[in-house]
Amino acid sequence: MTEQRSAGGRKRLLAGASAGLLAGAAGVALAEAVAALLSGVTSPLLAVSNRAVDLTPRPVKEWAVSTFGSADKAVLLCGVVATVAVALVALGVLGVRRPRAAVAGLVVLNLVGAFAAVTDRAAVGPGWVRLVAPAAGLLVSVVALVLLLRPLNVRRPRAGRSLPAHVAGDDLPAAFDRRRFLARVVAVGAVAVGGGLASQALATTASQSRAGVSIPRPRSAAPPVPAGASFDIDGLTPHLSANRGFYRVDTALVVPNVPVDTWRLRVHGMVERPLELTFADLLSRRLVERRITLTCVSNPVGGDLMDTTTWIGVPLADLLAEAGVRSGADAVKSTSADDMTIGTPLSALTDGRDAMVAVAMGGEPLPLEHGFPARMVVPGLYGYVSATKWLVDLEVTRFADFSAYWTDRGYAAQAPIKTSSRIDVPRSFAQLPAGGPTTVAGLAWSQHRGIDSVEVRADDGPWQQATLAVEDSRDTWRQWRWTWESTPGTHQLQVRATDRTGRTQTPVREPIAPDGASGWHNVTVTVS
Repeated sequence: MTEQRSAGGRKRLLAGASAGLLAGAAGVALAEAVAALLSGVTSPLLAVSNRAVDLTPRPVKEWAVSTFGSADKAVLLCGVVATVAVALVALGVLGVRRPRAAVAGLVVLNLVGAFAAVTDRAAVGPGWVRLVAPAAGLLVSVVALVLLLRPLNVRRPRAGRSLPAHVAGDDLPAAFDRRRFLARVVAVGAVAVGGGLASQALATTASQSRAGVSIPRPRSAAPPVPAGASFDIDGLTPHLSANRGFYRVDTALVVPNVPVDTWRLRVHGMVERPLELTFADLLSRRLVERRITLTCVSNPVGGDLMDTTTWIGVPLADLLAEAGVRSGADAVKSTSADDMTIGTPLSALTDGRDAMVAVAMGGEPLPLEHGFPARMVVPGLYGYVSATKWLVDLEVTRFADFSAYWTDRGYAAQAPIKTSSRIDVPRSFAQLPAGGPTTVAGLAWSQHRGIDSVEVRADDGPWQQATLAVEDSRDTWRQWRWTWESTPGTHQLQVRATDRTGRTQTPVREPIAPDGASGWHNVTVTVS
């Protein structure tokens, strides 16, 4: 009898765990649906995830980017969801014996989400509107938990009374009203599924908006890629990157949904004539087409957080001239639809380089994850000081008057890209056959300065000049190759580049923060 009661007790606890998880899922789903219905509102789950991103120490962020690359957001979201799920399971188990304590814990969990939603940097609606979604989630989750726990609850006797013999001791009774519990599971599950479907149906559809966008022919087209800009070498990164494989590093856990019919770009601050542009206004201005390599400051020595593609956009210099920049300004503070802020030197936007508000990438409107409907692209600067996605605001100002998102976290306010190079072929720890020459090849980059030469050496021997591919532009990376007369054994290959200003890449290893990694890339190979 005791074994039967223990087995039944375990089933009851398992049912309690399911109750907690399902009640929480129903609350989250309804909160997501309400947040999708309202403008300028962040759902509690996303707001908690955003807060986790903002509070994560810089070294942990750098580790996540270097370890998971573009999948870092999915990993973080999964971590937040898993943490919430574990908390809900624990509350459900607790609720089998102590339902009031479980409900109190669920209220606290919802209040944490409500606080995150109200204070989320991406939320722009009034304070009371930001509370609607978490309030709906709180109400549904608490009601659902109470309904699910009632068939499972072991009622405690009042003071002075003893428990019946069949529920005495630590074991839970074997029997509970399974039919009533399952009926309520189905009802609460329907709420969770309905909320999830509603959130998808109610969400604004930037993807549909993008499908209807037609980018006009640029007035200034990019010249054809010159013959000889690419070497036909297996394993060497192509000169141009496909949109689907273009690196992505940003703080948006969920891609902002910004349809073109509601999008606006403000240009204001220290200007004579503030502007507010619709997407149609932007497309009516002079469009230029350029090939530019973007590089993330999180790119380690030899890393791949960089890509090259063709961009179409409106020159930022044109917009700033139209607005009329006042004297004394030295910076532009740009803001994304999710309230990410970036500070860019004004000089980099007006010195003749092809800095633009981009609307197309790789021959098509910007992909959603790369900033649709508009983003910044500035050659020669790391992305965290230049490449604002989902751009909605440009404020002409001074560096002394503001601090951007990443500068608040220990990064430099101004960060020109460092002259760098890497070896793509052969890969580190490659096993190479003996006999005959070996091709060593890779990339070098120094955007807006251009690459003048690349040198390679083996085993700390003399530097040898590599052959450079034909330069596309000084704003794109450049392929190189070198023929190595290899010998049997284990060898280390190193590469360094020199830019058009005569500056040779430094051998000094520096970390990513505060303004980009440095050092010579090397690979170790074995010839046998």
